Amino acid sequence: MKLGARILKTGVAIVFALYLANWFELPAPIFAGVAAIFALQPSIYRSYKTIIEQVQGNLIGAVIAVIFGLTFGHSYVVVGFAVVVTLIIMMKFKLEGSISLALVTIIVIMEFQEGSFIEFAMWRFVTVMTGVLAAFIINLIFLPPKYEERLFTSIKYLQTDIIKWIRLAVRQASEHTSTKQSLRRLRKQFERVNNLYKLFKEERGYTKKARNMKHRKLVVYRQMLITMTKSIEVLNRLHLHENELSHLPEKFHIMIQERLDFLLTYHEQLLLKYTGKLKAEHTTWIGEEEFLQRNEVMDIFAQHIVHEHASESEEEFSSYHLLHILSRILDYEENLEHLNTLITSFIQHHASESFKEENEEVI
Repeated sequence: MKLGARILKTGVAIVFALYLANWFELPAPIFAGVAAIFALQPSIYRSYKTIIEQVQGNLIGAVIAVIFGLTFGHSYVVVGFAVVVTLIIMMKFKLEGSISLALVTIIVIMEFQEGSFIEFAMWRFVTVMTGVLAAFIINLIFLPPKYEERLFTSIKYLQTDIIKWIRLAVRQASEHTSTKQSLRRLRKQFERVNNLYKLFKEERGYTKKARNMKHRKLVVYRQMLITMTKSIEVLNRLHLHENELSHLPEKFHIMIQERLDFLLTYHEQLLLKYTGKLKAEHTTWIGEEEFLQRNEVMDIFAQHIVHEHASESEEEFSSYHLLHILSRILDYEENLEHLNTLITSFIQHHASESFKEENEEVI
């Protein structure tokens, strides 16, 4: 298990919350540490949203705990009813994110045994909010995450893996079960990369220039993810219809293989282009005279179907599934062209701010 920034931040936030509660001489400082655990978030923006939601949620929990405590007492059954009412109210106001800590607030308030219940409830509420505030402060100053670097590195490594499997699949060199397992793994990894994109999207710029650049980057990364999904779809179709692919005429099979090899290399070079690692003369691939255009591919495919029908063979089912493969390949190609356009535009407007890889760490 790797000791990451999130683990360190959690420990530091708990310690800071405990010391802060002790410094203010709050009763039961342990509850401040518990609150810090719930309030810690992976980004500054989420931490900001969390502290607002936690204040609202804890206030609702504290008020309900006081009302039920004064009206019905402090038995376990009353605690249960207070929790149910709190859940209903918080779901009504769409405060699901702060439910857990609000329920903790109810429990720590309703464990009252003697003295002034109102004063006891107030101090417990303040203790819990101290933990929330401590987590927010730690999130602001302790190891701010660099989600863009993690995002691009994860995209690069996942896309490289997808490209490897497509090259094997189109040559029918991969074992069926291994490809199936890899597809399942690639989809799970894509979800993790997509979550990184969401975290990067939540980061806020402090100047107009930074915000404009961030918006352009988001468009580029979103297209990278869309293009990645298209490449996964290509791999999935090659896997599902590997039998039909194996029975294609050799000339047609080679045409598909060469086109995919071309597009996969194109994709690899686009990622290099975004990081400034590609020479200026290698900026255009699609449109070369010797490269078949999309309409030419479809013409060849149509001729293949006509030939199969004329020969009275039983390959109509195979041709139908081949159409699915070709449509995915052409869709993948169109998205690569769009990605190239976006990267070129970004470099033209923000050449000095282009992304530079600093390490090889992935999630």
